[in-house]
Amino acid sequence: MAITDSEIQSVKQRFGIIGFSPLLTNAVRVAMQVAPTDMSVLLSGESGSGKESFSKIIHHLSLRKHGQFIAINCGSIPEGTIDSELFGHEKGSFTGAHESRKGYFEVTNGGTIFLDEIGEMPLGTQARLLRVLENGEFIKVGSSKVQKTDVRVVAATNVNLLVKVEQGKFREDLYYRLSTVPIYVPPLRERGKDVDLLFRKFASDFAEKYKVKPISLTESAKDLLLKYRFPGNIRQLKNLVEQISVLSSEHKEITTEILSNYIPKEANLPALYKEQQGKDISEREILYKILFDMRKDVNDLKRIVLDNITNPANAAQLIKDNAGLFESIQEEQKTVHEPVTLNLKSSSPIDATEEEEVQDISHESEDDSLSIIKKERELIVRALRKNNNKRKYAARDLGISERTLYRKIKEYELEE
Repeated sequence: MAITDSEIQSVKQRFGIIGFSPLLTNAVRVAMQVAPTDMSVLLSGESGSGKESFSKIIHHLSLRKHGQFIAINCGSIPEGTIDSELFGHEKGSFTGAHESRKGYFEVTNGGTIFLDEIGEMPLGTQARLLRVLENGEFIKVGSSKVQKTDVRVVAATNVNLLVKVEQGKFREDLYYRLSTVPIYVPPLRERGKDVDLLFRKFASDFAEKYKVKPISLTESAKDLLLKYRFPGNIRQLKNLVEQISVLSSEHKEITTEILSNYIPKEANLPALYKEQQGKDISEREILYKILFDMRKDVNDLKRIVLDNITNPANAAQLIKDNAGLFESIQEEQKTVHEPVTLNLKSSSPIDATEEEEVQDISHESEDDSLSIIKKERELIVRALRKNNNKRKYAARDLGISERTLYRKIKEYELEE
């Protein structure tokens, strides 16, 4: 039986989904169609795009609606405890296990489990999850007894799982088992005028919350809002509206000038990002690209100096001619917040000691300094030092989950 537009709109209102873009409407329609079945569903979309709302649609429109619904963020659970959280453990199975504990798959028997950030799940846990999906069976940590459970799994990811499959970080059989029905939740920038609808909805909500008059946008400000990419999606838009509602008490009609003070300036990201818009790319990959470009510029600078070192009188002209290169290096330093000192002077020739320094630098192996593993380790060490070894805040600075940082610390033997 076909689902009508009025039924879709009713579901949107029930679950607080605002917008009329075709991509969003199609995602809601597919969720409604698959809800009455017991099929596994894989929700894909950027962080903050509202994937959890779709998992609730699937649960509450299913035959399991009277059962329990649990949402779990796989990226926020440390690798050493995720098996215990999901499947439970027996008393004494590991240090600190003072009593037996039921896992989410046992507690949610007859209900639905929403596994967010499924791509962060360790390979060992993936094997356990696959057994649940195929046979409805699991074993508690520290036990040998096989237990049964009847749980529907809805998973979500903000990364390309097929890329992780190719990298050997995600099981191919689990991917196809989870993605029986894939649903794509579009990011805010692909939803057109839905951005304006959401802005007005949030403005009304915050006006009621803070007992103030709701803000509104001029036409030019509305155009500016629609052009912004919103990398943080709905979550970022909501925070933006709240800021303006509270801080712009004198101006309830928001102009382009006022709005531009609240919209973050687009970062001058490297070409890699611009070329791959719309593709799966992480902030860490962008940072690596910046580091590689910086390294290339520094090496180009070394070659220029070495080529001209036999004629010190040309040193000042050399720097003048390559001012663009120096500026490029300085900009990249600002981007990664890591100053690099260039031992060059525009007002005096290079003396013998400086020549010796430059020659020594030229013998560095470029391959060594371009090691991704080495750069990643250095970044982790710096983040930990900056945050006094508080992993939660270090992970936030690095743009990765706490569980991923926990794994990297063990991998690079950084534990004290």
